[in-house]
Amino acid sequence: MTTGRFTSFLLALTLATGALADQTAQVTPITAVQGDRGPVTNLPMPRYVSLKANEANVRRGPSLSHRIDWVFQRRDMPLRVVGEYGHWRRVVDREGMGGWVHYSLISGNRTVIIDEDLLVIRSQPSATATEVAMLELGVIADLGECGTDWCRLRAGGFRGWAPKEALFGVGASEVRD
Repeated sequence: MTTGRFTSFLLALTLATGALADQTAQVTPITAVQGDRGPVTNLPMPRYVSLKANEANVRRGPSLSHRIDWVFQRRDMPLRVVGEYGHWRRVVDREGMGGWVHYSLISGNRTVIIDEDLLVIRSQPSATATEVAMLELGVIADLGECGTDWCRLRAGGFRGWAPKEALFGVGASEVRD
């Protein structure tokens, strides 16, 4: 290789490496600390959302060029948003698995997953209230209002109250009207 070609090769390699470094710097994950606000949406972080689509590719980074690690395949599944980058949201499911999904695949509609097998939902937010139904482990329910310890749910045609600690998809200190 002649000196002129070698210099051109080094210059091209340097520019390519610099461009790659710039892309890497732009993809720095933004993770949430309790009480933070998202840099893109200015919404509270972390926060809960639900999966809008029947299927959603979960990517290693916030762009279509990043590898798909797996696919969420459960519509209305609650997810916790822990990062934002442009049109991408870093989400985590109840098992702690997560990655980046496009914002168009998630919804602000709130749902929860039942984390306790045969969870009794009751007519009032009290352990002594009348039983309305029992929900199996893994059932997805629509989330209504929440007090400090109880949340109102709707699932399978039933409505009732469940203890907050038996649910994934609502914060421990979260209160909803």
